[in-house]
Amino acid sequence: MSGLFTEIFLSALLFGAITAAIPLLLAGLGEQMSEKAGVLNIGIEGMMIGGAYVGFLGAYYGNSLWLGFLGGALTGIAVALVMVLLCVRLGLNQIVIGIGLTLGLEGLTALAHHFQFSRTYPRLPAADATVIPLLSDIPVLGPALFKHHLIVYLAVLLVFVMSHIYRRTQLGLSLQAAGDKPAALDVAGVDVVRTRTIAVLVTGALAGIGGAYLANIGAGIFVPFITNGAGFLGIVLAMLARGRPMWVLIGAVLFGVCLSLTTAMQVAGINMPTDVIQMLPFIAVMTMLILFGRKASLPAALGLPYQRGVR
Repeated sequence: MSGLFTEIFLSALLFGAITAAIPLLLAGLGEQMSEKAGVLNIGIEGMMIGGAYVGFLGAYYGNSLWLGFLGGALTGIAVALVMVLLCVRLGLNQIVIGIGLTLGLEGLTALAHHFQFSRTYPRLPAADATVIPLLSDIPVLGPALFKHHLIVYLAVLLVFVMSHIYRRTQLGLSLQAAGDKPAALDVAGVDVVRTRTIAVLVTGALAGIGGAYLANIGAGIFVPFITNGAGFLGIVLAMLARGRPMWVLIGAVLFGVCLSLTTAMQVAGINMPTDVIQMLPFIAVMTMLILFGRKASLPAALGLPYQRGVR
C-alpha cells in the first residue's frame, strides 16, 4: 500500500479517469438531449460501438484521428436515422428498437472485424497531446488534466455550450417542451417530430464520436464489444443528471476514476484481481441509483410516441 497517494499514482489515476470519462461524457450528453425531447435512446450502446469500429477504420486507413472522429459521428448518425424512422416517425417501442439496434451493431461490428482483420488486432500510434502552457506544470494535476488530445477539451467545452442551449435558447425550450408537453409545443407551431429528430441525430453523432474516442485514443485498438456497457452508463448519467450537463461531467469523471483504478494500481505496484476492479463502475452505478434514483426528474412524455391530434 506504500504506492498509494504518491504523485505518480495520483497522476496516473486522474489521467486515466479523464481518458475513461470522455466517452461516458459524450454518451451522457447525447442521451440527455434525447431524453429532454422525450426519446429514450436505449440504442446508444449500438451507436457507440458502430462509431468505434468505423472510427477506428478511418483513423487506421486514413492516418488521421480527426477522420476517425468524422467516421464515428457519421456512423452514429446513420444508426440514429434508423431510430428516428422507427421510433420518432412510426411510433414503435423505443426500448425494443434500442435493444435491437444495440444487439445488431454488436454482432455486425464483431463479424465485420473478423472478416477485416481475422485474428489480428492492429494498433494505432499514440495520439498527440495538446499541452496547455503553465497549467500543465502544476504538480499532479498538470500532467493529468492539461496534457490530452484536443477532443478532450472540446468535449468539456460542449458541457457549457449545451448548458447555454438549454437555458438561453429557443431550441432548449423546444426540447424541454417536446419531452414534457409535446401537444403544447405542437399548438405553439413547433414541429414535435422535427425537434425530436434533431435531438436523436445529435445523440447519434456524440455517441459515435465517443465510441471513436474509446477505440482510437482510449485503447488505440478495436476489439469486438469494446464499449463494454459504456452506452448504458451514459443513460444512467443522463437520468441522474436531471437535465444539467455539468452533472453529467461530474458523474462521468467519478465513473472514470473507477475505471482507471486498474492501471493506477499497476503503476503503484498493487496487485488486485482485475475482475474486482472492473466491478467498481457498476457498483457505483447501483449505489447512485439507490441514493439518487428516486429523485431523478424525467420528462413526462419520455418514451411515448407523439402523433399529432392523437390524445
